[in-house]
Amino acid sequence: MSDRDQFFMREALRLAAKGRGRTSPNPMVGAVVVSGDTVVGRGYHERAGGPHAEVNALLDAGKKAAGATLYVTLEPCNHYGRTPPCTMAVVDSGIRRVVVGMTDPNPHVAGNGAATLRDRGITVETGILELPCRLLNQAFIKHSTTGLPLVTLKVAATLDGRIATRTGDSRWITNERSRRFVHDLRCCSDGILVGIDTALTDDPQLTARLRRKPPCRQPVRIVLDSRLKLSATSQLVKTALEVPVWVACTEDAPLPKESALSAAGVVVLRLLGRQGRDDLPSVLKECGKRGLTSLLVEGGSRVVGAFLEHHLADDCCFFYAPKILGDREAIPMVQGFSRRRMSEALPVYDLRVRRFGDDVMLSGRLHRDIY
Repeated sequence: MSDRDQFFMREALRLAAKGRGRTSPNPMVGAVVVSGDTVVGRGYHERAGGPHAEVNALLDAGKKAAGATLYVTLEPCNHYGRTPPCTMAVVDSGIRRVVVGMTDPNPHVAGNGAATLRDRGITVETGILELPCRLLNQAFIKHSTTGLPLVTLKVAATLDGRIATRTGDSRWITNERSRRFVHDLRCCSDGILVGIDTALTDDPQLTARLRRKPPCRQPVRIVLDSRLKLSATSQLVKTALEVPVWVACTEDAPLPKESALSAAGVVVLRLLGRQGRDDLPSVLKECGKRGLTSLLVEGGSRVVGAFLEHHLADDCCFFYAPKILGDREAIPMVQGFSRRRMSEALPVYDLRVRRFGDDVMLSGRLHRDIY
């Protein structure tokens, strides 16, 4: 791996990240066309259904692509979907060498694009900055290989680990800068999930409220609601026709309540067992079937505990505000997940620290290996 190849692949990664929040269920991909030591074309996958990164970069390069090198963060596709295969565009452009960050994660098609290019006489090298390429598309990789969305836990707490007072009051624990970052997390997620207690206590909108051009894509809002307690006058139900709302309930939840919610535009999914949170795998499987590649879990504490207890979360973002409640009856960050020995505690990997004014966010992975 040469320094030159790494340099241009980093540029392709920078471009790929510009598609964050707009490409799902497709991956974020960036591409750079280099002739000699000069970049003659740049492109990235801007939105799902639109031209892929390679096509945009080749169009930008025009005739200068002939004899040049193409750097692309993900192996060019070799099949017809909503767009023609990128391999054919590469062949037709006259590109002589292709440098790939990572191969396609789908085990049924991995390597097909590279093999097709090699068969046409094009030199192909793979695995250049593979780790950052994979980290950029963790959600796409997990969904492609398991059919499940990538799950991120988001919790905001006081320094003594409380997410609300004993009365349920939680507005606002963190500052405006932290909340703006959470809206960015929502903007980049396919779905947001909360439990019914959070929905009833906070009456949240669970939308991404950012001023962006193009506008931020709104995630599906999901509520774990065993007995269909969600009120028809809630913010979620009143806006269900504008931004999708799914409610997961038990098989024996009241039919009249389902009818009322459905009439308001809510999608009711009878997926839960009698204990409600015990069938989270069924919820995640259904999310994956419906095309959600990433899920942001915003609580409450029992829901967060259930995801941790069943090892269903992949990442975490814990926000801490410089406040202390000092009340043992205030609501803790996590409930229902406990270990008697420190050696049994769930480890967090690749821990990162970020400040938003006086607030601090700790984020990391809940599995040692990345997808």
